[in-house]
Amino acid sequence: QVQLVESGGGLVQAGGSLRLSCAASKSIFRLNAMGWYRQAPGSQRELVASITSGGTTTYADSVKGRFTISRDNAKNTVYLQMNSLKPEDTAVYYCNVQALLLTKQYDYWGQGTQVTVSS
Repeated sequence: QVQLVESGGGLVQAGGSLRLSCAASKSIFRLNAMGWYRQAPGSQRELVASITSGGTTTYADSVKGRFTISRDNAKNTVYLQMNSLKPEDTAVYYCNVQALLLTKQYDYWGQGTQVTVSS
């Protein structure tokens, strides 16, 4: 099992910044890709950004140039720096980790953290 603890959400004005953190518990699993998803009311959960164990990143078009994902492998932690926030970024943000045990991959999710951007 891998447990994920998220932090850093909150209320911010448009144009402001927030930094999300997601720490994974130490385990025998190997952590592969780590990422952030978000879900706004009435919408499907969507990928915001992801980063592989080697550091390759992927971003949704809507956040490119504003959000930066990074990870600290020594701390089993993934971060999402969100700048120039817009009201449409308002959503619950979920951390996702793909963990490998032997040859089987497992998906783990954080509990979610609310990000609210006021206009």
